Amino acid sequence: MKNLYIVLFAILAIAFTNCTSKTTEAVTDTVSDAVKEEMPSIHAWRANVPEPAPARKIQLGSYNTFTLDNGLEVIVVENNKIPKVSYSVSLKNDPIMEGDQAGYVTMMGDLLGRGTTSKSKAEIDETIDFIGATLSTSAGGIFGRSLTKHSDKMLALMSDVLMNPTFPQEEFDKVKSQMLSGLQSEKSDPNSMASNVSSVVNYTTGHPYGEVQTEATVENAQLESCKKYYNDFFKSNNAYLTIVGDISLDDAKMKAEKYFGAWKSGDVPSMSYGMPKSPDATNVSFVNKDGAVQSVINITYPVDLQPGTQEAIAASLTNSILGGGIFLGRLMQNLREDNAFTYGARSRLSADDLVGNFNAFASVRNEVTDSSVVEFIYEMNRMMTEEVSEDDLQLAKNSATGSFARSLESPQTIARFAKNIVKYNLPADYYETYLEKLESVTVADVKACAEKFIRADKANIVIVGNKDEVAEKLVRFDADGKIDYYDAFGNVVVYDDKPMSADITGESIINKYFEALGGKAAMDKVKSISQSMKMDMMGQQATVKQMVKDRSKIAVKVEMQGMVVQDQRFDGEKVLMSGMGNNEVITEGPMINQMKEQTKIWEQVSYMDEGYAMEVKGKDKIDGEDVYKLVVTNPEGNKSTEFYSVDSGLLLKKVSLDETSGKSIMVSFSEYTETDGIMFFGKMTTEGAMPFPMVMESTGVEVNPELSDDLFKVE
Repeated sequence: MKNLYIVLFAILAIAFTNCTSKTTEAVTDTVSDAVKEEMPSIHAWRANVPEPAPARKIQLGSYNTFTLDNGLEVIVVENNKIPKVSYSVSLKNDPIMEGDQAGYVTMMGDLLGRGTTSKSKAEIDETIDFIGATLSTSAGGIFGRSLTKHSDKMLALMSDVLMNPTFPQEEFDKVKSQMLSGLQSEKSDPNSMASNVSSVVNYTTGHPYGEVQTEATVENAQLESCKKYYNDFFKSNNAYLTIVGDISLDDAKMKAEKYFGAWKSGDVPSMSYGMPKSPDATNVSFVNKDGAVQSVINITYPVDLQPGTQEAIAASLTNSILGGGIFLGRLMQNLREDNAFTYGARSRLSADDLVGNFNAFASVRNEVTDSSVVEFIYEMNRMMTEEVSEDDLQLAKNSATGSFARSLESPQTIARFAKNIVKYNLPADYYETYLEKLESVTVADVKACAEKFIRADKANIVIVGNKDEVAEKLVRFDADGKIDYYDAFGNVVVYDDKPMSADITGESIINKYFEALGGKAAMDKVKSISQSMKMDMMGQQATVKQMVKDRSKIAVKVEMQGMVVQDQRFDGEKVLMSGMGNNEVITEGPMINQMKEQTKIWEQVSYMDEGYAMEVKGKDKIDGEDVYKLVVTNPEGNKSTEFYSVDSGLLLKKVSLDETSGKSIMVSFSEYTETDGIMFFGKMTTEGAMPFPMVMESTGVEVNPELSDDLFKVE
């Protein structure tokens, strides 16, 4: 069916192209001779690119500011196009160090809207829903938006949430649980891994930008710490109130005083952080992701680049030419268009009042990871050593001008500009004259900016990928000739590089696994099996039942709320994929091979057969437990990486590439228990198949049960 759609689309595309061509020809044929005679002059006119007009001064629109007696600074942008108004309270303070409780400030922001002295979370949600409003809270403040006619009801609730939170313990426990679940996803997300490690190597753990939330720090987080942060920083003199929408200045003053005038001011702790030190030479940091077929590359380092300066404008144009938002950026043209290493390669040069950063990034195939780094460095060096052309600079200016013009369509932009002027002490006409400042940047300015901020020879090269296939090729980029290894959350990892004992082979590891399960003789007696499991899927309880008969047929059924949502069967020759009213019978392809492997109950029984290859890749650790790392290649050439406990011999984790989806799938096994003399896993966690981990817990195993052939019928 899928191939049929592709064929039909191709036929329609060809038909449309032919139709368009014929129509164009017909129209061209009807052009009068008189018009045709004028064509050369028209072409000549188009050949001359018009001179760019001088940059004009922008009329941003009006905004007003005032300060309440309690120190709350208010910014008002009136916009009467639609009958809506928004209120945003944002704190002024810099981020703080959270230490071994990293994550509690984020948790505090979520808790802020989960109960007040007069309302429960359910009552807050009900009130907001009833008036069709929006209310959200974060560690940085609170945001509310409603129709103009409901603004008083919304503001009454918003100010109550802001000034009278109760931080219920039960809600704190829920938030902590949700955050821990999110961290599970980060363990297998290469972009999250790269971001975490980049933060650590750029800023160090002694700077708030270098702190990374981990399962340990979130577990350590205390409700009292959340309350303390609120009490220390949620003060009226430490905040801006930005009002945007269908409201007059007089009405804004009245509402600000009525709903926020009672918010108390007070002393706020001050923080001071040193400028993180940029690397003196190039350092390579690597995060291993077993089974990965791509590498995530981040070339990054901190920079001292203050927002709201002429230098920041020149830096944005410099970065645009290298790899910013325009498709014609040099990194995109080199790595994508010229070399086909990636779908996209970009860079960012970000200003920040504490510390900015540079980051060039892409996801590339394993086999071209080192080549991609070479091209990144090449393009960065070009920016440092060569002047850009006037055409390249003008293209970057045109792109920046267009983006700036489009942003002015939103009244929120005017409010953000107004707040920036206050926050960074910018000239009052900074944004009105922005295009003039942009146009004044010269080729020489870009060259100077590149020399200052582009550092190909003094950078942190952070790679997330398959260590066995990629890491050794990257050693040459490190100034000291060594790679620093980290885990997904930026903790240092030390690999055991000692040679393995000669008696540790793939065969010995698998034989020990068989012994741990109950012995090969006992396993051979198991011809059929039925295992039931339960799992939580998107808040709903699901049951999964897997049945294998005679080591030749398999059926997997998933039910939710008493309904079968997926029914997968293999009768030894064909596969049935059924679910949500759709049925598909598969007779060939990788799915058939996958199902055949699953009918073996334990696929490891085939590892000694001809066509399989096993390679011991040394020792590793899983949750502190020593494991052997074994790479298995099947007769079709597909590889899996498996981890077996050194002590128990049991399989703890398997990483493989799903041939159907092309995704790297990691499955962890734990809580083994014995049934009829055989050890079976009690919990199986799958990561990579979905945006979230899927955890299945065994609820029962039957060995050699009576199973009807109807359970496996494909028709």
